[in-house]
Amino acid sequence: MNKFAPLPASEENLKLCFSLMDLTTLRSQDTPSSVEAFVENVNALPARFPDFPLPASICVYPNFAGLVRKLLKVSGVKVTAVAGCFPSSQSFLPVKTMESRLAVEAGADEIDIVLPLHAYLDGDKAGVTAEIRAQREAVGPKTVLKVILETGAMGEDAELMAGAARIALQSGADFLKTSTGKIPVGATPFAAEVLCRCIREHYQRTGKKVGFKAAGGISSAEDALLYLGIVNEILGPQWLTPRLLRLGVSRLGDSLLSAVKGSEVRYFG
Repeated sequence: MNKFAPLPASEENLKLCFSLMDLTTLRSQDTPSSVEAFVENVNALPARFPDFPLPASICVYPNFAGLVRKLLKVSGVKVTAVAGCFPSSQSFLPVKTMESRLAVEAGADEIDIVLPLHAYLDGDKAGVTAEIRAQREAVGPKTVLKVILETGAMGEDAELMAGAARIALQSGADFLKTSTGKIPVGATPFAAEVLCRCIREHYQRTGKKVGFKAAGGISSAEDALLYLGIVNEILGPQWLTPRLLRLGVSRLGDSLLSAVKGSEVRYFG
């Protein structure tokens, strides 16, 4: 599509991208020690890069939420956990809701769940609605609930994406998120446009601001600035804040550090 211009690659905008990161480690080989090292990198950011903001959150599997909560020393960084049988959402609903609730009890501030594609792609919109509402109830009203639509599984079918987005919005999502990052197609400008237009439509109808999270394959400063450009044009500059915009990333941090510093920085790995 490429009809949106990225935000300019100014130091201010690059640092804004940094502040929007849900800094993520979701590997099968994650261990308590590797997660500890990951968190300690975030704890050390103010000393190593005092002119940079902190990322919005650290995102991990639910069994690590308590460890991140225990180790995190810097203020303002949220603990995010993927839950609800991420990344496929293929399980029994009581299992999904229990996992999400346990992650919150362990210390997660935010929960990212996957819309049940097995129901949605089969036309069971009522079942999708019931699942998301059950997850909303399980995590409680104070927990940020991000609903992953896995837009890469929908091709470039705008109506299919928009239908999923509207169900999630009506069922209590605080954020719409593009992708798990676990299938070949992650975030795309096409999907970002569709989801942001649905968020704008929802805001115009209800007055409620819902956030947008682009995730899956965002690794360069240029990628990040493009998504900010899309959000800025469709939703406006008031959405360019961690409260309403996130970038789910594992490699972007070093790209942004390098872009600002003007030389290669290898800090996050």
